[in-house]
Amino acid sequence: MSDAFDFDKRQLRRSFDRAAGTYDAAAELQREVGARALQRLDLVKIDPRLVLDAGSGTGHGARALAQRYPRARILELDIAHAMLRHSRSALPFWRRWPGLGRALHACGDNERMPIRDGAAGLLWSNLAFQWANDLPRVLAECKRVLVPEGLLMFTTFGPDTLKELRHAFDADTGVHVNRFIDMHDIGDMLVHAGFSNPVMDMEVMTLTYPGVEQLMRELKSLGAHNVAAGRRRGLTGRGMLQKVRERYEARRQEGRLPATFEVIYGHAWRPQPRVGPKGRPVIDIHATGRGA
Repeated sequence: MSDAFDFDKRQLRRSFDRAAGTYDAAAELQREVGARALQRLDLVKIDPRLVLDAGSGTGHGARALAQRYPRARILELDIAHAMLRHSRSALPFWRRWPGLGRALHACGDNERMPIRDGAAGLLWSNLAFQWANDLPRVLAECKRVLVPEGLLMFTTFGPDTLKELRHAFDADTGVHVNRFIDMHDIGDMLVHAGFSNPVMDMEVMTLTYPGVEQLMRELKSLGAHNVAAGRRRGLTGRGMLQKVRERYEARRQEGRLPATFEVIYGHAWRPQPRVGPKGRPVIDIHATGRGA
């Protein structure tokens, strides 16, 4: 993928910091996807001592996970301090202190998690992995922090997400809509990262808006507007926005404009380490030959 589509992590952090107060009011899709992913946990039998919510946002998913696993400690990890502060403020007073409650909070990037090896029995992430510049590295981090036989369960967006908005901007230079990774490529990455029994599936959700301005305003409220390194700096001109409106208007149906979201669901397990007859770990070494 071109470096132009890499995320500016400083700008990403600022964007989510600014959106902490408006996120919940605009996060209907995020809550619905999270609820559907939580239902998938009904199909697995686990009793984690620690659940890591990677990209926890305002803590909606973490609170649901705490209800599902009442004996587990819940660790919320997010790149934005303001999101974590917002989540803490929603907790009862006694649960805001690590020594008294089960809620823990850490600020950090999923590409370099500030979590010790083998800490989590369940690593959960709802619509956060799409913000990674290096998804294989994120998956390697997930495997590192999981216990053997620990479960990774996540959702993310696929490449058809916001395709209408992307096409409306196509004639302009610069990057205006973030790009997303195909489900099959993510499955391959899970295998390469060393996970076992990966399961991937996808569904398409379509939201509708009265106009393109409302869609763009909602994305900004979520902190999910364009933060790609190759984005156009400064304000987009009125002429460009008018062209985007005109191109998007061709898609209007029954008085509303559609916005497609391709939602990817995935889960996989960290396997037990392989051991030899004497109980020593088995390490695969692949030799490469040299030409004469």
